[in-house]
Amino acid sequence: MSTPTAIEGTLEREHLLQRAAEMARKYVREIGGRRVSPAVADVVNLAKFREGFPEAPSDPVRVLAMLDEIGSPATVAMTGGRYFGFVIGGALPASLAANWLAGAWDQNACLRVMSPVAAELEEVALGWVSEALRLPQDCEGGLVTCATTANFTALVAARQALLSRAGWNVVEEGMFGAPPIDVVVGKEVHASILKALCLAGLVARD
Repeated sequence: MSTPTAIEGTLEREHLLQRAAEMARKYVREIGGRRVSPAVADVVNLAKFREGFPEAPSDPVRVLAMLDEIGSPATVAMTGGRYFGFVIGGALPASLAANWLAGAWDQNACLRVMSPVAAELEEVALGWVSEALRLPQDCEGGLVTCATTANFTALVAARQALLSRAGWNVVEEGMFGAPPIDVVVGKEVHASILKALCLAGLVARD
C-alpha cells in the first residue's frame, strides 16, 4: 500500500471540510422548522455512540456522518428562534462563520507569541467591553470559560480588596482566621455563584 502524499492528505481534509459545511448548512436551513427538544427516539438513538475504545484510527468520513446522522437530530434547537430555555442566545451568521474559521486556525491563545491574532482580537474585544460599560481606558480584563469562572474571578478580586483593607494578606495568610466577609445574595441566586463562593473559601450560610 502506498503512503498518502501531502497533496492527497490536503485533498482529503478539504473533502471532509466540504462535507461538514454541507451538513452544517442543511442543519441551519432546517432548524427553524423542527421541534425545539429532540424526539425521544432520537435521544435513545444516541446509544449508538457507545462503542469500545478503537484500536486504530477511525475513518473521518464515517465519524462525521455519525455525528450528523445520530447527533444532529438529538440537539436542542437553540438557534431555531423558538427556544426560550436558560439564557442562551442563537448564533449569528457572522459568529458561526468566524467559529468555523477559528476552528481551522486551531490556535493556542495562551501567549501572544503563540498566536498574535488571538491575542490581538482578545484585546480588541476587551476594549469594546470597556467602552460599552464606560470603564477607564486603562482598565484591564480577561476572557474566561464560563459563568462559574467569571463569578469566581470577580469574588476573589473582591475578597482580595476587602481583606487587604482589613489588614489581612490572603495570599500569604490564607483564609483560616481571616476577617469575616458578608456576601449578600437573593433567593434566586445562580448556582455558579454559590459554587464560586465555596471555591473562594467563603462559606454560605442562612
